[in-house]
Amino acid sequence: MKNKFFNHSVANIYLKPSYNSEVVSQILYGEKFKILSKKDKWIKIKTLYDNYTGYILNKNFFFNFKPSHKIFVSKANIFIKKKNKFKKTNRFIFFASGISKKRDFKGFLEIEKNRWVRKKDTKRINHREKNFSKIFRLFVNSKYLWGGKTFDGIDCSALVQIYFYYNRIFFPRDTKDQIVYCKKKNTNRFSKGDIIFWKGHVGICINESKIIHAYGPKRKVLIMPIKQTIKLIHETAFLKVKKISNLKNI
Repeated sequence: MKNKFFNHSVANIYLKPSYNSEVVSQILYGEKFKILSKKDKWIKIKTLYDNYTGYILNKNFFFNFKPSHKIFVSKANIFIKKKNKFKKTNRFIFFASGISKKRDFKGFLEIEKNRWVRKKDTKRINHREKNFSKIFRLFVNSKYLWGGKTFDGIDCSALVQIYFYYNRIFFPRDTKDQIVYCKKKNTNRFSKGDIIFWKGHVGICINESKIIHAYGPKRKVLIMPIKQTIKLIHETAFLKVKKISNLKNI
């Protein structure tokens, strides 16, 4: 089937075609996907960025979409224009989502018919952000959400992946695949950019002593001391560090 592009702010991807099924991930505005099959009101898709499969509701999607910009804030308000004045709606487009500029007007970009975002909330689609800490800190205090990929809810593996997705570099979605994909460091000394893996959990060192991670037991994204975190996870979940990698080695 033909490739399509997702044209809603975000949607859950389910393991099975049912609202009662497990949410395994999410799909963001502008993401390219392939429809694998259809079942009633559901479609089975494969996201072309990371080859992730699951079910979403079948709706009208973009057939042709060429992103010119992407969102560079945790979530960007969507506005409508009335008599050359912009009115904020209760809708958002989330960080790293690709958008297509139709026109600009007074510091706003029109991305669909009378749907606008602030130009200052965006970057060009080819922008590369090397300051990973700047990206990860956008999500501090975000709610922990299994399968989530946005500021409104995110899990530990998505927090790592979102840096790569923003830069349009492939990186697996799930921790079990990330740990295989990443190269092991030759030293156990912690440094900025280290990725620390446990079984089913992952975090990123923002410097030599602090780690940021979407921590399930605390239900949010936190910055914590590295050694304290390792000790806490060992004492509460009986898990030891399985692997240490670094963002520079990807």
